[in-house]
Amino acid sequence: MTDAYALLPEDWARLCKEAGWPGFRAKQILQGLYRDRIGAWGELTTLPGAMRDRLAACAPLALPREVARTPSGPDGVVKFLLEMADGERVETVWIPADGRVTQCVSSQVGCAMHCAFCASGQLGCVRSLAAGEIVGQVMALARAQGRYPNNIVVMGMGEPFMNYDAVLRALRTLNLQQGPNIGARHITLSTCGVVPGIERLAGEGVQFELSVSLHAPTDALRDRLMPVNRRWPIAELLAACDAYTAATGRIITYEYTLVGGLNDRPAHADALIRLLRGRKARVNLIPLSPVAEFDGRTPAHADCLAFLDALLRAGIHTTLRRSRGRQADAACGQLRLRNPKAPTHGTATEK
Repeated sequence: MTDAYALLPEDWARLCKEAGWPGFRAKQILQGLYRDRIGAWGELTTLPGAMRDRLAACAPLALPREVARTPSGPDGVVKFLLEMADGERVETVWIPADGRVTQCVSSQVGCAMHCAFCASGQLGCVRSLAAGEIVGQVMALARAQGRYPNNIVVMGMGEPFMNYDAVLRALRTLNLQQGPNIGARHITLSTCGVVPGIERLAGEGVQFELSVSLHAPTDALRDRLMPVNRRWPIAELLAACDAYTAATGRIITYEYTLVGGLNDRPAHADALIRLLRGRKARVNLIPLSPVAEFDGRTPAHADCLAFLDALLRAGIHTTLRRSRGRQADAACGQLRLRNPKAPTHGTATEK
C-alpha cells in the first residue's frame, strides 16, 4: 500500500498494467489527482466504482488534515498546521507577493539539526515525512486556497538532505507536467549545510534551486549558531558549493539571518565579503524573527541597511528580506509548539 501522492507517472502505468487496466486509466488518475484535485477516490467518477475501490485499498489518498491556520494580517501570509495520518503535525506557509504565491513546505516532523534560532528543533526530530506527505502539503493548500502556488521552497520544518530520497521524489512529482507543473527553477531546496546532500544533488541533473543557510562568516560563530558546522565547517561547505556550481552552473543563495549585536557588525560583513567574493553567489539577509527559546534580538533596521550596503558595494548580489508574517508565529516550528498533538494513549493531561 502506497500513498497516491508518492507515485510518479511510471508507477501509475505499472500499477494499471498489473491490475489489467487499460493504459489510459493512468492518465485519468493523474488528471483526477492534480487537475481536479480530488479529495477522495470516490470523487473520480471517470473511473468505474470497482476501480476506485481498488485504488482506495492499494493507493490511499492521504490528504493531511488542517488543524490550525494563523493569518498574519494585511500581507496575506498564512501559516497552516497540518496533521498527518499518524497524528504528527507539520507547518506549511502560504506567502502571496506581487500576484504570485510561494508555499514553504516541511520535510520532517521537527528537526534534529538544532540551529540556535529555529523553533523546529526544540523538540528534536520525531520522524521524516514520506514523499506523499510532502506533496500532500501542497495538495491540501491547493484545495483550501483554490490554486497551486507558483513557487515551492523546502524551508519549513526539518533538514531536507536528512530525508533526501523522499524529498527528491516529492519535488519530481510537484514538477510534473501531468501534476502540479511547478517549474524546476521555481522550486528551492534549503539546507543548513549537509555537504553529502549538496554533493548528491549536483549529480541529479535537475534544475532545482539550492539555498544554503550560512548565518555566520566564521567557524567560531557558526559553531555557536549551527551545530552542523562542527561536522562540516565553512571551508568544506563552500568547497561542496563550488563543486555544485561547477557541475550545474546554478547560482547558490546563501541565507544569512541577522541577529542584533551578534553577527550584524561591519566586521561580520567584511568577513562574509571575503568568503563569497569571486563565487557565483547571492545573499539573502533576514532580520531575526524573535524565538522564545533563543535570546538573540532583532537587529536595528539601520544596521540591516548598513550590512546590505557593504555587500552591495563589494559587488555581491544581496537582498534584504522584509519581515513577513510577524503576527503568524513567524519562526519555523512555533505554531507546532503552540499546538501539540493530542495524547495517543487515551489519557488526559493537565496543563
